Amino acid sequence: MESRRDEEFYSRDRPVHPALPEDRPRGAKPKAPVKHRGPWLTAALVIGVIPLIVVGIALFP
Repeated sequence: MESRRDEEFYSRDRPVHPALPEDRPRGAKPKAPVKHRGPWLTAALVIGVIPLIVVGIALFP
């Protein structure tokens, strides 16, 4: 078998300028800042779930 260096072996199939343009360019516009829900909404959800659990336990002991 003929021994070749890697560069010689792979250079046969490569074009002269192997660099390709990016198909998904980076650097898009920054998105709008994330709007966090307030702590009141979280508290309301927790306070709403607790009675639901209590009623479920009371109805199905």
